Amino acid sequence: MTDHITALRQLLLSAPQETLPMTYQQVATELALTPPRTIGQVTQALEQLMREDAAQQTPFIAALVISRRGDGLPATGFFELAVALGRFPKDPTLHESAYRAEFQRALNERDDYQR
Repeated sequence: MTDHITALRQLLLSAPQETLPMTYQQVATELALTPPRTIGQVTQALEQLMREDAAQQTPFIAALVISRRGDGLPATGFFELAVALGRFPKDPTLHESAYRAEFQRALNERDDYQR
């Protein structure tokens, strides 16, 4: 699993900006994850990245991955963990705007990393 986490962070830091955000399925494909539970493997790795980023007080790189539902947002678990980690407000009506701001911070952090 540690390999997935490292590979996922590297993928999100190095992916061309025009490919972002990526869906969970795109990440699973890019990382060549194999069944069973490929999306579950992605989710676990993303959650670990969120914990690491919260500990380091850096933007959630996981914000660059969204659900394919079509609303342009991550799955519910992203928001639940962001609240639990103290980074997002508890009020669900504020989650989308908090996410949009976090997505931009993650892009900016990525740009700094690439320089």
